[in-house]
Amino acid sequence: MGSRPQFIDDLARGAQDAAQSAPLDDSALLDAYSRTVIGALERVQQAVVFISVERQLADQRGARRNVGGTGSGFIFTPDGYLLTNSHVVHGATHIVVTLADGARFDADLVGDDPASDLAVLRIGSPEPLPHVELGESGSLRVGQIAIAVGNPLGLAQTVTTGVVSALGRSLRSTAGRMIYDVIQTDAALNPGNSGGPLINSAGQVIGVNTAIIAGAQAISFATAIDTAKWVIMQIFAYGRVRRAYIGVAGTTTPISRRVQRFFGLAAASGVHVMEIVKDSPAAIGGLRTGDRIVAVDDITVDSVDGLQRTLDASRIDRAVKIAVLRGTQKLDLEVTPVEQTG
Repeated sequence: MGSRPQFIDDLARGAQDAAQSAPLDDSALLDAYSRTVIGALERVQQAVVFISVERQLADQRGARRNVGGTGSGFIFTPDGYLLTNSHVVHGATHIVVTLADGARFDADLVGDDPASDLAVLRIGSPEPLPHVELGESGSLRVGQIAIAVGNPLGLAQTVTTGVVSALGRSLRSTAGRMIYDVIQTDAALNPGNSGGPLINSAGQVIGVNTAIIAGAQAISFATAIDTAKWVIMQIFAYGRVRRAYIGVAGTTTPISRRVQRFFGLAAASGVHVMEIVKDSPAAIGGLRTGDRIVAVDDITVDSVDGLQRTLDASRIDRAVKIAVLRGTQKLDLEVTPVEQTG
């Protein structure tokens, strides 16, 4: 047989020299973006959990059967308090939380707020648990790094990255109420990501991954962490989120430019009152069907969602001024909201 071509020997010597000179640490191969993502994940990954639930549902014949579901969540205190989405755990008869190390715990539901699609759970552990740092969403800027961690389709500890695509979005919860100041990102989400953390480059949680638009690509939403912190405080204080109730059903309606100019209104729409609950605060305060609500305590109301937004806990059991258009008049009525139940 003839000798090997020279270039094969050269390749072999080059491979041997490269192996001998290669550093044991390959961190030099990581670019700045990769190091940022890895560093952020190292701060939160052990606190991200897999949530499995059981619910009892009745079929058309009335027979009850157990139905399972899964989602994500994250521990935000060392003594085992977790945050997740309401739709992950609402109505569950049994909740099990699995940690990143495989440890499993039965979880108790501390408080559930379908209106914001958030819920607080707690698990018992004899040892302090790894937990995330809650950041601030008020200072976010479009274009900054956004990293989503969760368990899409049951695939535990899945990481996707992107940027903050938009701020101040609104999203309707499964309960029908609008969630405001929602973060839009292009970090890919799938079923099972719900309730997991959206984090910034420092590893701080800036949102709770909530929803996607079916059929769309790279459009995902997270409830801002500032909203989540307010919900957490309400649940810790009251076991629920308190909101004011006046007892009206209505629809957003346009207001003509002529009427808007005549009464000096700031918006070209208001809330047309379609129905008033008997003996409700609105009925007692003198509201009538056909009225158009345009302000609450001099805060402009231009939609049903705007009316809901103004009726927060600060107005429970406190007289408020509701401005309405009735016929050719603009009236100020005094209504005392009560706490919403159910």
